[in-house]
Amino acid sequence: MTCQVVLLYFAKSSELAGVRSETVTLPQEITSRDVWDKIVALHPRLSAIKNSVLLAVRQEYVSIGDDIITLRTGDEVAVIPPISGG
Repeated sequence: MTCQVVLLYFAKSSELAGVRSETVTLPQEITSRDVWDKIVALHPRLSAIKNSVLLAVRQEYVSIGDDIITLRTGDEVAVIPPISGG
């Protein structure tokens, strides 16, 4: 089954994607790596931050890997870029 989720882009990820948010259809059960791959397929410039990006699903950080996450329609998936500062 699939579901509609909202992708949220912040800071550098928003700059690279050219959008702040969008709704996409994803499988309900998917690895975080596959979520990231689908996001990069939509916005190839995001590959520039692939080694330091985090995802957050329902406001919980998720490392990009092979663990399966369960999504529901209306979930928010945030793309959290590297944070810089002093």
